[in-house]
Amino acid sequence: MNSPSLARWIPALTWLRSYNLSWLRGDVLASVTLAAYLLPAALGDASLANLPPETGLYACLFGSLVFWIFCGSRYTAVSVTSAISLVIGTSLAEMTGGNTARFGALATGTALLVALIAFIAWLAKAGVLVHFISESVMTGFKCGVALFLASTQLPKLFGFHSAHGSFWENAGHFFRHLNETNSMSLLVGGSALALLILGKIFLKHKPVALFGVIGGIVAASTFALKAHGVELIGAVPQGIPPLRLPAISWHDLNQLLPLAFACFLLGAVETAAIGRMFVAKHGGRFDANQENLALAASNLTAGLGGGFPVSGGTSQSLVNEEGGARTPLSTALAAVFILVVVLFFSHLLSALPQPVLAAVVLVAVAGLLNVSTLKELWRNDRSEFVVAMAAFGGVLTSGLLRGVMIGAAISLVQLVRVSSRPHVALLGRIPGTRRFSDCDRHADNERIPNVMIFRPESGLVYFNVDNVYDAILKRVRAEPTPPKLIVLDLSAAARVDMQSAHTLAGMANELIAERIEFHVVEARSSVRDRLRREGVDGKFGGINRFTTVADVIEHFLGESAPSAAAIKASL
Repeated sequence: MNSPSLARWIPALTWLRSYNLSWLRGDVLASVTLAAYLLPAALGDASLANLPPETGLYACLFGSLVFWIFCGSRYTAVSVTSAISLVIGTSLAEMTGGNTARFGALATGTALLVALIAFIAWLAKAGVLVHFISESVMTGFKCGVALFLASTQLPKLFGFHSAHGSFWENAGHFFRHLNETNSMSLLVGGSALALLILGKIFLKHKPVALFGVIGGIVAASTFALKAHGVELIGAVPQGIPPLRLPAISWHDLNQLLPLAFACFLLGAVETAAIGRMFVAKHGGRFDANQENLALAASNLTAGLGGGFPVSGGTSQSLVNEEGGARTPLSTALAAVFILVVVLFFSHLLSALPQPVLAAVVLVAVAGLLNVSTLKELWRNDRSEFVVAMAAFGGVLTSGLLRGVMIGAAISLVQLVRVSSRPHVALLGRIPGTRRFSDCDRHADNERIPNVMIFRPESGLVYFNVDNVYDAILKRVRAEPTPPKLIVLDLSAAARVDMQSAHTLAGMANELIAERIEFHVVEARSSVRDRLRREGVDGKFGGINRFTTVADVIEHFLGESAPSAAAIKASL
C-alpha cells in the first residue's frame, strides 16, 4: 500500500489505483490526436530556438514520459512552447555571438537549470509566485512575442535567410530583402499557410498541422522542390539519444541562470493558467506547487535527453481534453507514439520544406496576438492597458529575455502600487438600520451631521499607511464645516504593523489638537493587541471588542448607550 505522503507527491499513484478500463478508449484516442498535434509543433518550436528539429522531438518525448506521473491536472499536456523557444533562440544567439555549434549543449543545460529552479520552488511551496505576473502583463508579452516571431518566420516563408536581432532589425531585414523572394518557396509556404488558416477556422483543435507537414513532404518529393531553391529542414537522426549531462562549464551555468529563470517563469505561469482553466471547467482542486514538481521532473528528463525547456502548453492541453482524454495517461501514450516516429520514421521528416514549417509556426502562435483583450483593457482599465503595452514594448525593444524580466518587474511594481494605495471608504448609515457602508457606492446612505466615518479596506503596513493618513485628512480638510468626530473602522484591516500604529496615533494627536474627537472601533483581536503593545490604544478613545460604529455615533449624538449585555446580544 502506498504511503499517503508519497501519493501526495505523485498523484498518479492515486488515480491509477481507481483507473476504470472504460476510460482507456478515450485516453488512447486523445493520445493519437495529441501526438499528431505535438509532432509539427515540436519541429516548429525547435526552429524558433535555432536548434535541430530532433531536439524538439526529444523534448516532447522525454518531457511527456514523466510529466503525467507528477502533474495534478488531468488534462494538461507538456510540450515545447513558442514563447520559451523564442526566448531560448534569441538569448543563446546573444550569448554565443551566433555560434550555433554550442546551442544544443546550452539549451539542454537551460532545461536542467529550469528543473532545479522548479524543484526548489516546489520545496519552498512557492507556487503562489505565479500569481505575481498579472494577466495584463502576459497579454502584452504574448503580443510582443507574436510580432517578434512573425519577423523571424516571414523570411523563411518567402525563401530567404532571416536575421537574428531585435524585432526592428528583423523587420528591416525582411523589407530590405524582399527582392530576394523565391517564388516557389512563397507558393509552397503561402499555400500551406492558407490551408492551415482554413483548418484553424473550420477544424478547431484538430491535427491539421500534421496533414500540412505530410503534404509538404509529399510535395517536396513529387515536385523536387529542392531543385527549385526551396530549402528543406535536412537530416533528422533516427533513434533516441542516450541520457547524459550536456558538455557545459560552471561559467556557462552562471550565464544561463537568468535565461533559465525566465523560462521557468513563463512555463510556471502558463502551466498554472491551464490548470486553473480546467478546474473552473471540470471542478476539483488545483495545486500550483504540484505542477512545479511536474515541471521539475519533465525538464530534468528533457534536458538529459537532449531537448530544451518544456512547460504546459495551452493549445496542446485543449487538444488533449477535446480529444476525449480522461486521465493524464493520454499524455504518456502520446509520448509512446512520438517514440515510434523517432525510432522508425524520423528520416521522412528531412524532406519537410522550411516554408511549410514557417507556416505551421505562424499559425500555431497566432493566438498569442490577443487584440480583443487589448481592446477590452483599453475600454475598461486604461492603467492595465498601459501595463500591457509596456510589456509589449519591452519585448519589441529589449528582446524576449529582457521582456520577460520587464514584465515581471512591471507586475511587482503594479502590485506594490495597488497595495500602497488601498481604498479608504467614507461610510454612511444604511437607511433604517444601525449598519454603515461606503457612501461612494451607495448614494442613498445617510451622512451623520458633524461626523465622518472611515474604513481602510486593507491591512495597514509601513508602505501604505501614509497614503491612508493622507486620504483621511484630505477628505476631512475638504469638508465645508470641520467635523467634530472622526470614527476609524478597522474591521477590514487584518493587520496593523508598528509604524502604522504610531502613524494612526499621530493622526489622532493632530485631530485632537484641532478639537476633533477620534475613535477607533471594530478592530480585530490581533490589531487590538498590536495597538496595546505599542501603547497607543488610549489615543483612540479606548479599544475593545464590543463597541461598534453605531455605538460611538449614538453616544456622540447623546442617545443612551446600550448596556454591555445588549451589545453582546446584538453581535
